[in-house]
Amino acid sequence: MKSLLKFITCGSVDDGKSTLIGHMLYDAKLIFADQKRALEMDSKIGSNDGGLDYSLLLDGLMAEREQGITIDVAYRYFTTDKRSFIVADTPGHEEYTRNMAVGASFADLAVLLIDASNGVMIQTRRHLRICALMGIKHYVFTINKMDLVDYDKAVFEKIKADIDKMMEEIEYDSLYVIPVSATVGDNITNGSDNMTWFDGVPLLEYLEDVDTEEQTDDTEFVLPIQRVCRPNSNFRGFQGQIEMGTVKEGEEITSLPSGEKAVVKEMYRCDKRVESASAGEPVTVVINREMDISRGCVLVNGNDTVTNNLFKGQLLWMDDEPLKTGKSYYLKLGTKKITASVLRIRYKIDINTGNHIACDTLVKNEIGVCEIMMSERIVFSSFKKIKALGCFILIDSETNMTSACGTVEHELRRGDNVIWHNMDVTRELREEKLGQKAATVWFTGLSGAGKSTLANALEKRLLMLGRHTMILDGDNVRHGLNNNLGFKEADRTENIRRIAEAAKLLNDAGIIVMVSAISPYRRDRKNAAGILGDAYNEVYVSTPVEECKRRDVKGLYAKAMKNEIPNFTGVNSPYEAPVSPDVEIDTTGRDIEECVDEIIEKLHL
Repeated sequence: MKSLLKFITCGSVDDGKSTLIGHMLYDAKLIFADQKRALEMDSKIGSNDGGLDYSLLLDGLMAEREQGITIDVAYRYFTTDKRSFIVADTPGHEEYTRNMAVGASFADLAVLLIDASNGVMIQTRRHLRICALMGIKHYVFTINKMDLVDYDKAVFEKIKADIDKMMEEIEYDSLYVIPVSATVGDNITNGSDNMTWFDGVPLLEYLEDVDTEEQTDDTEFVLPIQRVCRPNSNFRGFQGQIEMGTVKEGEEITSLPSGEKAVVKEMYRCDKRVESASAGEPVTVVINREMDISRGCVLVNGNDTVTNNLFKGQLLWMDDEPLKTGKSYYLKLGTKKITASVLRIRYKIDINTGNHIACDTLVKNEIGVCEIMMSERIVFSSFKKIKALGCFILIDSETNMTSACGTVEHELRRGDNVIWHNMDVTRELREEKLGQKAATVWFTGLSGAGKSTLANALEKRLLMLGRHTMILDGDNVRHGLNNNLGFKEADRTENIRRIAEAAKLLNDAGIIVMVSAISPYRRDRKNAAGILGDAYNEVYVSTPVEECKRRDVKGLYAKAMKNEIPNFTGVNSPYEAPVSPDVEIDTTGRDIEECVDEIIEKLHL
């Protein structure tokens, strides 16, 4: 059976990626007769002055053909006498960098194209770093369009020197630099008469012979569980694809994160029973005892995996919205999906120089190193040891768009050292002693809507009823706990997170908490609800902005409208109204006591 090479073509805009692969397929006679005829017909109205436009073999979208660019990833399978190939032809435009990252995630080797007349571009450097982030260790740099520089060896040597300097920061196993002309066909499938000074082999020949096999440690067995198979009461099997090592019947394994041990009783590959299975094979494992194992758990027999809730990772930010520390995202790692947040951005990486730059956010297409915390302990590994458990994506919890992809560098041990201690006196005991059910009533709305007035009136009423209460007012909290925070979006997110954590501690003491905070963003309120759980009750004080401006008790609207206060909600910063609050109250013209009656009745306080 022929070996399979999965490779990606990438580089800057209009470097000739699609043309290169198209010409390779054409010259090697790896396309069908009808494809050849269609190429000849389409090229007559193409962008190559009637000559064959080889890029049309890969650029299939109408927008790609009209603009002469690659937008989506085009996968092509082909085979020669020596080897089989799958190539991912990826876009060069910065706007479509996320598509390039998708292509890089599957590849063993990267073919990076450089326009000889332009040299190394910023996007070339970005694509190289993304390839390195995705774990690619084999690189081919093709200096394309040599015909436009009269096949000048000096031009090639200068660009090669730039490549050698660029690769000093990248870990790699093999590197090949070759001058080509994708349009003419020089050094693609055959040697070039125009560049007799180059003594290397043509590109296709190099790809046929390059060895990309990784030396893996087969001593450790790793099986992330995808599904529990229970067709009847007599059978329970745990299914997934083995990512590393070999497992045999009768062998002892460990289930993580629980750490419980069991013995493999039976194994099946599809519907056939097998005595052993190895990396890359899908299996169903039956163990000799009852254990709580579900999707996201991992079966192992070694110690390269880690169970923790905090790690340092490198990530590529792909969202149009900037990264916000403290915001809740979904993290997908292995077969586990869990809520997580970026605690801290250590630095971002300068694409040109590789320097580390201090920052408090990442914007689209930037690469940074961050500290990421999950809502619970999960199983992971450094990307260098186990790829399947060392790569992850972050998903926006509101839009479900993939915001970032990244790799785990190592665990942060303070996540292991800081342990939650379960005390003998529980929240339930405190509630019983106080004779009440702890809750947080979260008042949200514009400045001047009446949040603090309502919270104050509600607390007085509850105190008369014998309840034990506490108010966390947004302005008051900023004088102490949050006095180091400003009013930018990231600061507002952290402000709400801290208030929610403080309210949770008070709830654990059995106390009813009233929070009065503008909390303008839905995602921040959703994050607060996640922290507080069932105790969270949202009261939307929906007083219109016109009425709030009329009241303007603190004179803030007048200052904001004169641009004396930046980022003021309702004037020069948005407010996202709740979609389905537990209670909605417009205080315009209403008696406060009447509003309090409604809150107590609806929330059963």
